[in-house]
Amino acid sequence: MIFYPQERIGLFIDGANLYAAARALGFDIDYKRLLEEFARKGRLIRAFYYTALVEDQEYSPIRPLVDWLDYNGYTMVTKPTKEFTDAAGRRKIKGNMDIELAIDVMEMAPHLDHIVLYSGDGDFRRLVEAVQRKGLRVSIVSTVRSQPPMVADELRRQADNFIELQDIANIISREVPNREEPALMDHEE
Repeated sequence: MIFYPQERIGLFIDGANLYAAARALGFDIDYKRLLEEFARKGRLIRAFYYTALVEDQEYSPIRPLVDWLDYNGYTMVTKPTKEFTDAAGRRKIKGNMDIELAIDVMEMAPHLDHIVLYSGDGDFRRLVEAVQRKGLRVSIVSTVRSQPPMVADELRRQADNFIELQDIANIISREVPNREEPALMDHEE
């Protein structure tokens, strides 16, 4: 990873895309460690996390994560999902956050030197090209090691850096306690 200590860094995390990539590689993201790692690389200005939320559910499995991120250094960008019926009559849920992410990148560009985009979506190639023309460097974090690869080739080629998610997994993954070890008991006999 090529970072400079004086660089102003912005993280833009496509939540669904990063979750799917990490899941495909077999690990969970530790968002506190992720933030700490990129804060060490330069001057972290802002970390955005984008996700759509199902509004009418009593409990959303992503809600605890969204709340934790909101209280722990991330700027949350959410919107309600939309439900629709496709041509075959199946109910589908849609929650694309690409426009929100693109607008935030363009608005933040004057305040940043380096954008780190956590997504493999090829639709972001033009966005990357646009901010590069403004003088910013762009790193893409995704994976080519999943089947199929999670990063579009055109996005990877456009970026200044490609960071393979699996290569940083040991730095940003959540440590799962070893369940094999017996719990220590603290009692008198």
